[in-house]
Amino acid sequence: MTEQVDITVTIALQDKELDDVELQEFTEYLRQQIIEVDGVEQVNLVTVETPPGGSRALGGFLLGLLVAEVKPANIKTLLKFLSDRLSGKTIKMSIETVDGRKITVEASSQAEFEFAIQQAKKFVEMV
Repeated sequence: MTEQVDITVTIALQDKELDDVELQEFTEYLRQQIIEVDGVEQVNLVTVETPPGGSRALGGFLLGLLVAEVKPANIKTLLKFLSDRLSGKTIKMSIETVDGRKITVEASSQAEFEFAIQQAKKFVEMV
């Protein structure tokens, strides 16, 4: 049996109520929690060396940005975890396969998270 390929999930947190330092502290706290989610192989803050356009940095890392590698079978678990913790906050997620296929979703409400979970599940099933 071949090992499943990891899916890369980029999570961009946005919270206008937090200043830059608070946003980065929250991002680091969330990273520590995501590491414990079943199927997550690794999760890292994004360093300044790899900035996407329009991003801001603090302490060598891009503000509010995490990259996680997760097994396809566990993508729903990760997204449900994010939904439970971040409902009411705006996040953008990009889900990318090793062959370069990519889907981007944005969610800020429970309904949007549920829709994002459905879209991600459909996308990953095509892997």
